[in-house]
Amino acid sequence: MIRYFQTFLVAAETASFSAAGARLGLTQSAVSTQIRRLEEDLGCTLFDRAGKSVTLSEEGRKLLPEARRFIELYASMKGRAQSASDTTPLDLGAVSTVQATLLPKAMKRFREGFPKTHVNIIPGMSTQLLTQVDARELDIAVLIKPRLGIPPELKWVHLMRERFVGIVPKGAPRELKAALAALPFIRYNRHSMGGQLVDRYLRRHRLWVEGGMELDEPAVILQMVSEGLGWAIIPAELVPLRQTRNVVEIPLPGEPIFREIGVLVRQTALKRAPVAGLIEALVGEAAGREG
Repeated sequence: MIRYFQTFLVAAETASFSAAGARLGLTQSAVSTQIRRLEEDLGCTLFDRAGKSVTLSEEGRKLLPEARRFIELYASMKGRAQSASDTTPLDLGAVSTVQATLLPKAMKRFREGFPKTHVNIIPGMSTQLLTQVDARELDIAVLIKPRLGIPPELKWVHLMRERFVGIVPKGAPRELKAALAALPFIRYNRHSMGGQLVDRYLRRHRLWVEGGMELDEPAVILQMVSEGLGWAIIPAELVPLRQTRNVVEIPLPGEPIFREIGVLVRQTALKRAPVAGLIEALVGEAAGREG
């Protein structure tokens, strides 16, 4: 019914159903139908028709100011509702490497548009975060893209591709098989999506490793290698590899390994302005890094 009152105001202003239709993106017939249904509902005649021209009737002139106030009230109510939804807390999941790198600057971008939106940041591995988004426990999550596809009720937004590298302590052998024989392997957690990529790589190249420890945070694995505790294969873009002393990158045979990092969000959550704003901020920060 709101749109019928909006059509009434435009028709009154233009004194023409065809002109009102052109402004509203409607046919003349659709405008005529809306006005007729509004007249039936109000129990009065809003326009006097004479051929193709229309003029406000006496009842229409009396109701016009009230119709304007009605539309203004509706717009005000809608604006307040949207403003209230912008301050509803937002639950964001993120893997550890994203929390330590992309997220702080992305949040700075986000705050420029949404200074009052409270954001709860929840850590976790990608497999956990995927389950939480799917179960509606999280509005949005930044994680490694799942292998098995994205459910239709969820949307995937690409952020960046991250290359995996082999790393050894300074002074250790720089050829992979020699490093493998000389050092224990610090494994990226096999329950994580990134760890599963590493595990498939090792099996594909028939590399049998001596397990030393297993961790789910690449930045911590990097520190373990810097202390001489073993060698590892980790994603390198979001860890301070170049700034870490006593660590050397070694070549990995075969096709390079990559993981795709992106945003997983429920399609319905995208209607919230803060959710869309946060995704935009993450995309902007990731583009700056890839560029």
